[in-house]
Amino acid sequence: MVANIDRRKVQGAFHRQAADYDSKAVVQARVVERMTAILRKEVQAPKKILDIGAGTGNLLAELRRLYPEATAIGADLALGMCRAAAQKLEGSVQLVNADAERLPFADGVFDVVVSTSTYQWLPSLDNAFADVRRVLKPGGLFCFALFGERTLYELRESYRKVLNGAPDRTHSFHPGAEVLAALQRTGFSGAGVTSAMEVEMHPDVPELLRSLKRIGAGNAAPGGSQGLSQRRVMLEMMETYQREYGQDGQIPASYEVLYGLGRG
Repeated sequence: MVANIDRRKVQGAFHRQAADYDSKAVVQARVVERMTAILRKEVQAPKKILDIGAGTGNLLAELRRLYPEATAIGADLALGMCRAAAQKLEGSVQLVNADAERLPFADGVFDVVVSTSTYQWLPSLDNAFADVRRVLKPGGLFCFALFGERTLYELRESYRKVLNGAPDRTHSFHPGAEVLAALQRTGFSGAGVTSAMEVEMHPDVPELLRSLKRIGAGNAAPGGSQGLSQRRVMLEMMETYQREYGQDGQIPASYEVLYGLGRG
């Protein structure tokens, strides 16, 4: 279970940061590249494709190049992201402002459903996965990527050390075993989940925190200042992060990317 998620805050954050998202979302762009390679191997001549959490349309653009004859539809909870994707793709796909847990589509209409860097923002995967299975044709492919439990472990461990083991206020991510179990519980066949680590380098911890907020991922970072006590904790956390993980004048931020596959 993923804790500390306010869906309205997530929606608003991604809506506001849509214009700057592509320039800051480095790991997310790598995920799109790998997802494109997976689809090229797994999918031949689909007629109808859905991208859930389509963001600014980077994966949709790749889908249009891979499958020019297919109808491609993108859905995103943040209206700003839908607008950014529409501008980028210039009408070559359909875009819908929609919730991943309540997809506004009929049963059994898509050959392929894809998603990248989205499902980590859901407190439970079962409802979303069940709705994907509902809209997939029998035997259709569900292919997705989300951030796993070791994502930003440097940040979370630094924060916990300062708090002496007390609960922190950073985001918790789904473990791979839970992602696989959710696929199996919701009836996908041939379900599989693999893991890959990606690392971003930042000049310092404040820049990492600013980067997370600029891509709408403020939920992944500690909460904002709440007086002198919270400010002291934040300063000590940043010092600990720099001391424990700093290298060559920079600090790493690690992301565990879970790639999942299943058939409806």
